[in-house]
Amino acid sequence: MPVLRPMTQSEYAAWLAATIPAYAADKVASGQWAEDAALELSKKEYGELLPQGPETPGNHLFTILDEKATPVGVLWFAVKTKFNARIAFVFDVTILEGRRRQGHARQALLALEDEVRKLGLSGIALHVFGHNTGAQALYAKLGYRPTNISLFKPIGLTVDGPDQPSRNEERQVLAVEDEYVAKM
Repeated sequence: MPVLRPMTQSEYAAWLAATIPAYAADKVASGQWAEDAALELSKKEYGELLPQGPETPGNHLFTILDEKATPVGVLWFAVKTKFNARIAFVFDVTILEGRRRQGHARQALLALEDEVRKLGLSGIALHVFGHNTGAQALYAKLGYRPTNISLFKPIGLTVDGPDQPSRNEERQVLAVEDEYVAKM
């Protein structure tokens, strides 16, 4: 039984409605975006990444299925050129809240390897937020290795108190880094 099947139009609409605020929340949690601007920034980014929705060339959106063919999540990747080769860049792997920690993400990522081979791509890359330690552990178990690690340490006195970075300073530094990563 297939683990991945192409996402339907109605599944895409439901996923987009849920993923835009979830992505905004992740960006706020990571300190990259201000909470008051996050939702609009997330909408803008998804609009730029998927201007033609699920029909955007080079993008592949899948529904993740369990052993009974019940939808349990989504996987989205785009064909990109990185590391001097054509690869699959995973933008999203999300498992429904009540279905997490049951091996569905693992199965989806293993099925993705077959999709990548079919497309003649040379590998898979992805981004993981620093606060998502569960996903980091899964990726490491599946053989994913860091290619870049970005760290940030605020220095100096700010309006937020001694030795405490202002959230605005952190966001400015991380936004520049995030913009660089998005262009890769």
